[in-house]
Amino acid sequence: MQRGGAAARAGDRHWRGSARLAAICALVFCAMAFLVDWDAGSLTPARALLWFTLSAAVFAILLPPRVSAGPGWLAVRTLWRQRTVRTDALTTVWQYDAVSSQLILRDTFGNKLALDARVLRANPMLWHELDTGVHRSLERGTLRHGADVLNQMGHRIDDETVQAVLRASGLS
Repeated sequence: MQRGGAAARAGDRHWRGSARLAAICALVFCAMAFLVDWDAGSLTPARALLWFTLSAAVFAILLPPRVSAGPGWLAVRTLWRQRTVRTDALTTVWQYDAVSSQLILRDTFGNKLALDARVLRANPMLWHELDTGVHRSLERGTLRHGADVLNQMGHRIDDETVQAVLRASGLS
């Protein structure tokens, strides 16, 4: 968290580890491809470029989006773009439960972003920033759809936090 002139900012505390894992997987893929191709005697500059390109694609696919939040905003940054919504001016919230639970947020300025709900559950400071912005949206009357989704998510996060505290203290 930054103090002073810069705005306070919360981020995904597990992102660096996930990014490191993506890089390691891409490097291992590249090394294995080089070794197999070299052992077969078919390694050429064109094939080496192919393996580098495929390794970069593996990294791009495995790299998770970086989620950060501050007073009144939430941002999701991928390799190619950054999407930001004003959490204090949200209009709609959707949650899609498929393979991973996706939360879709839209604000009054037309901005829209999607993020994995597990990121919010794993990062209490991100959830706090979003929850504070949602309360402001409700006070202003801009949030018309989805307040119940965030309310249920808040209860689920609180329940998981209580369970973790009880487990850590040996009471559960």
